[in-house]
Amino acid sequence: MKFLKDVSTEMKRVSWPNRKELTKYTVVVSVTVIFIAIFFAIADFGISSLIRLITG
Repeated sequence: MKFLKDVSTEMKRVSWPNRKELTKYTVVVSVTVIFIAIFFAIADFGISSLIRLITG
């Protein structure tokens, strides 16, 4: 029970983001994920094309 009480106390001290900050962080994460996905798709296509060219 002490553990749960301590967790509750700590959760009250947490600085939670407001709606504007949360929206901003969500957009940043989404754009980053999309950018990385596009990067890896292009890299995969390039490497696949290179391997097909080498193996004939």
